[in-house]
Amino acid sequence: MRIARFSIDGNVAFGAIEGDKQDELVLNIIKGIPFADFELSGTKVPVGKVRLLPPVLPNKVVAFGRNYAEHARELGNEVPDAPFAFFKPSTSVIGPGDEIQYPSFSEEVHHEAELAVVIGRMCREVPRERVKDVIFGYTCANDVTARDVQKREKQWARAKGFDSSCPLGPWVETDLDASDLTIQLTVNGQQRQLGRTSEMIHSIEDLVVNISEAMTLLPGDVILTGTPAGVGPLNVGDEVAVTIEGIGTLTNKVVKRG
Repeated sequence: MRIARFSIDGNVAFGAIEGDKQDELVLNIIKGIPFADFELSGTKVPVGKVRLLPPVLPNKVVAFGRNYAEHARELGNEVPDAPFAFFKPSTSVIGPGDEIQYPSFSEEVHHEAELAVVIGRMCREVPRERVKDVIFGYTCANDVTARDVQKREKQWARAKGFDSSCPLGPWVETDLDASDLTIQLTVNGQQRQLGRTSEMIHSIEDLVVNISEAMTLLPGDVILTGTPAGVGPLNVGDEVAVTIEGIGTLTNKVVKRG
């Protein structure tokens, strides 16, 4: 099932997306929130008539770096022996169609296409065999990075956490085997990144086990699983699109921060 979060006439709701053709998709509005037992209301609205929002509002976004060997090497980094985590604040999250605002303190902003894992229930110290039980679903992400700032500052809070640096969407796919999916990214229609989730050094199970050993995960929290090789610059005016097999396409435009 594809679950989207959207606004219409000033109201925000969740809905289950129905249909196969992009121009015929409709939202069956959900009663309540999707992280518990819910019912479909039967009230339907065309996707084209609403504004899609970030599919979740995470309490925290936990991102894992250097989880694809070729990406680690392209930036001159060693492949880590253990998962390597950092955070992106909730204020960095934007949705499909929202603008990535080029930060004034950087001159080298890069794209990073990633599979995002959405947590569906409060959990801590999750055993490997129960990881699938705590996952709500998967969505597309772009770990937008101020690369020059990342290189000169030991902590990545500014480089990875600036406003609009975490596009998510367009919706959450709840019924998906995410172990071997194609991830690709285009800038202005030209392919920049292409990889598969099976190329991850540390699996989704590894990442959930690793971070839940340290902290409680809450419904709607997001885990970014790393990016394939091919990262590169974004410029004002660019349109960047992340497409993940079985999920969909997340598209955003880069603008100058006003």
